[in-house]
Amino acid sequence: MKLRKIALGLLVAVVVAGTAGWFSLDKETRGLLATFPTNRDLLFWSQTQRDAAFRALDRLPILAKARAVAAGGTVRPLPPGPPLKLPLDVDAYMAGQRSAALLVVQDGKLRLEKYGLDFDRHGRWTSFSVAKSFTSTLVGAAVRDGYIHSMDDKVSTYIPQMKGSAYDDVTVRELLTMTSGVRWNEDYADPKSDVAQFNNYQPAQGVPAIVDYLRRLPRAAPPGTHWHYSTGETNLVGILLENAIRKPLADYLSEKIWKPVGMEQQATWILSKTGQEISGCCI
Repeated sequence: MKLRKIALGLLVAVVVAGTAGWFSLDKETRGLLATFPTNRDLLFWSQTQRDAAFRALDRLPILAKARAVAAGGTVRPLPPGPPLKLPLDVDAYMAGQRSAALLVVQDGKLRLEKYGLDFDRHGRWTSFSVAKSFTSTLVGAAVRDGYIHSMDDKVSTYIPQMKGSAYDDVTVRELLTMTSGVRWNEDYADPKSDVAQFNNYQPAQGVPAIVDYLRRLPRAAPPGTHWHYSTGETNLVGILLENAIRKPLADYLSEKIWKPVGMEQQATWILSKTGQEISGCCI
């Protein structure tokens, strides 16, 4: 009888602790736990899973690991401007687009600020391909800082594992502008496309996953002759950049952009399975 009382007491304690832990989580993380995706193939998650997960990817290590992008000590707020009047129902438009946030900045002043999907100004959202613009800006910083000597340098100069691949004769400029001529399929609806498959690719020991995947792809056109959208290539730019600057991209982003522009909150940059920032995505 005494043992049963002890077991019951422990069960109650666990339930109370679990309940307290649940309510201590922010609503984005609670939403994700309530609709937790069962796989890493985010291209094929349901809409409900996306609505919950895209605002909390960096807070569930089982789904993805992330590296912090530190903010500085000086915050530069966006001053309000004259309210923007639009000839449409913005709330209805956002609901139709399933948008979490819509901000319009003109001449450095915030003229419109709206939120949807039970989101608010304190939340954070996974940026996906907006990260490409940050990555390309950091390449410019690396050129200015002397880490990358020339945009006409070969990719294999900075990523030796690409020697002998279709990327061996591709320049930094061609990689950055997605004109490498290497074959790539970015069809988000096709589970056999490159953009769907490389996320689950098992790389060789000691080789970044995106490097090992891309170095196996064939050439489709001469370098510099055709533009073809490729998230994989911006991911490869990140590896090239990290090899050149010899520090994590999150640290370089903090140093060159996040702190100087006066961001209020720290950011996070989600990492690949081999530990590199996914530079075509996920800030």
